[in-house]
Amino acid sequence: MTTIEGEVAAGFGAVREAFARNFSDHGDLGAALCVYQDGRPVVDLWGGTADEDTGSPWTRDTLQLVYSATKGATATAAHLLAQRGELDLDAPVADYWPEFAAHGKAGIPVRWLLSHRAGLVALDQPVPLEQALTWHPMVAALAAQRPAWTPGTAYGYHGRTWGWLVGEVIRRVSGRTPGRYFADEIAAPLGLDFFIGLPERERARVSRMRDQQPPTDQSDVPLESIPEEFRAAAAAWSDPNSLSNRAFAVTDPAAIDFNVPEVQAAELPASNGIGTARALARMYAALIGEVDGVRLLTPQTVASAAAEQSSGLDLVMMAPSRFASGYMLPTEGTPMTGPTAFGHPGRGGSLAFADPGHGIAFAYVMNTIVGGAADHRAAALVQALSNSLLPAPI
Repeated sequence: MTTIEGEVAAGFGAVREAFARNFSDHGDLGAALCVYQDGRPVVDLWGGTADEDTGSPWTRDTLQLVYSATKGATATAAHLLAQRGELDLDAPVADYWPEFAAHGKAGIPVRWLLSHRAGLVALDQPVPLEQALTWHPMVAALAAQRPAWTPGTAYGYHGRTWGWLVGEVIRRVSGRTPGRYFADEIAAPLGLDFFIGLPERERARVSRMRDQQPPTDQSDVPLESIPEEFRAAAAAWSDPNSLSNRAFAVTDPAAIDFNVPEVQAAELPASNGIGTARALARMYAALIGEVDGVRLLTPQTVASAAAEQSSGLDLVMMAPSRFASGYMLPTEGTPMTGPTAFGHPGRGGSLAFADPGHGIAFAYVMNTIVGGAADHRAAALVQALSNSLLPAPI
């Protein structure tokens, strides 16, 4: 039996029980969970194994890669710049990044980058991974790329390119890389253990990711055997030349080992944030309220940041989704505690969000990738938390 460490406030015992069941029933190896309510932590739990190879335990200060949950941190940096009057989200990207105007992109506003509407999900010529990790070659390739659809007319998840696109705007406006800007303006005031570009001194604390099951090849599965509502997605993912697959093949090689030190040290603002659940929950808590005297965004900025910008069929994921300006909004596939919530999941199971309607900030991080319909971990935690927020029966 996995030992669960940490604390929960009165009334949140069911959340601790759900966290423990993730280990016993749902495949967690190592994980952490943190919840803030009204600016104060009410759940702070961790347990399991940080590195399956060495058997090292998950401790209070273990750091975890969170894949696309990083997007929430990067989006927060963009909204902080907008709040300070340094960035106009509705101005053309080319006002800040002139080279971006090539191939009919002069009119694309910054908000379309944030909300996955720019059509820059893939590259005609992938960038060698070693060069992509140095930043500028990938930025140059995206500036020169023709959009995959008429910008603004549709949307599709910019899973990999989003970080360079939004990150370059942050860099042009602030004069700092997105990781440096986040460290200076968000992490430092709040004391967050979260990094976009991991310093060498922190590497020993990082948990090692593992895939519970290797990806399966679906290319030989007959389409007629798949339920009709899933056939378009199945066809897209089985075609190596589809936009769905090309969107995750913008580097050469396409596959990236996020356990590699060089990848963790680079700045990939869409996908390689590394930190604690405590740090992510604290950041989201400071978006919707004051945390130890610090509030990052005003209510007006939050309302703008969390307003729906894209919904319906995602042309990359080939499934329904909802996006605000950089943050994901609640759907059946991305459960949160209420309709006003906003945040972002990460590949394989991590999830972080704020719910201003309940005064809640939530973050769950883990080192075992399950993914897909088989992964019930974050949903179980959110459900237990939602039940804990309900008024007690009279």
